[in-house]
Amino acid sequence: MQNRIYSGFTLRDKIYNLDFTLLFSILILGIISMFAQFSSSNGVFDYHATNHIIRFGVFFILFLFVSFTSVNFWHSTSFIIYFVVLLLLISVKYFGISSQGSQRWINLFVINLQPSELMKIGIILFMAKFYHRISTGDVNKLRFLVYPAVAILCPFFMVLTQPDLGTSLLILASGVVVVWLAGVRLKFFAYLSGAFLVLAPVAIAFLKPYQKSRILAFFDPEKDPLGAGYQIIQSKIAIGSGGIFGKGFLNGSQSYLNFLPEKHTDFIFTLFSEEFGFVGSLFVLILYFIITYRIVQTGTITRSIFGRLYCYGFATAFFIYVTVNMSMVLGLLPIVGAPLPILSYGGSSMLAIMFGLGIVMSCRIFKDKPFS
Repeated sequence: MQNRIYSGFTLRDKIYNLDFTLLFSILILGIISMFAQFSSSNGVFDYHATNHIIRFGVFFILFLFVSFTSVNFWHSTSFIIYFVVLLLLISVKYFGISSQGSQRWINLFVINLQPSELMKIGIILFMAKFYHRISTGDVNKLRFLVYPAVAILCPFFMVLTQPDLGTSLLILASGVVVVWLAGVRLKFFAYLSGAFLVLAPVAIAFLKPYQKSRILAFFDPEKDPLGAGYQIIQSKIAIGSGGIFGKGFLNGSQSYLNFLPEKHTDFIFTLFSEEFGFVGSLFVLILYFIITYRIVQTGTITRSIFGRLYCYGFATAFFIYVTVNMSMVLGLLPIVGAPLPILSYGGSSMLAIMFGLGIVMSCRIFKDKPFS
């Protein structure tokens, strides 16, 4: 196990093999997130702003630790990580903390952990290792389709019943992406899509009232401007009022006058857009593009199937997280509770993203190291 962790690389070798473009992009995005959280707290270091800054510092150190740990270790522990997170999801049902009608968190004293966020990474690790172990010719055999299906659907339904529609769909998407990248035939996805369309009306009947109201508000937010449509209306006003260069740091009227709910979590991009305008928003988008591109590039140069599948899968999932959040705050998708990676407040979300990025960097550092 010690050889798997260290793999004979010196610290100098590991630093030399770092992807500094990815590293500094993450660091810059983290610094931007600190200013954004400070602004969301009306220019004071309150609980949210202080916690976010401390968490980013701690999780950035974790990111480096994971990066310097051999990818062989993460490959060998992938199934363990998945099942540990799955057990945490089960424990949420019996020992979890309830908030605003949802039971999603476990109190670990130092952090209220949301296992569903960690499952976004756990499912990618599971799928990457699973398809690393089987031959290309076996990918489309029935018994090798059942295992991934069960591995994806178990956490999907667990999270869906918390209830957390947004995160459950992101877990589903993260797993399905790796299955597709592994080479499963498109006809199986066609069957899956058909089943989804057939079951969609049934699934809608089981949605909570607030989830139904969010979907209806997406189609016509003006129908309930002070209720379900309020948040998206205020978000559009704030983004539009930012103009080209924004109103300036700490000068966002929608944010400071508290017209915008949840401005420190899922709607942090709205606050940032109002203060820094189109130019600032474009800069953040470029950072996300660079991070996604560097993850994909790492996947192209790593020698192992596990590394390639993990990097490609995580890059696609990361892109989906960003796209869903930004589409949501722009009114292009219903509000589903999807945090913006690194920028949004939330310890579990940041922990999962930094851990996932650390494994990507590990794939980069140990790209030429054969698996033992």
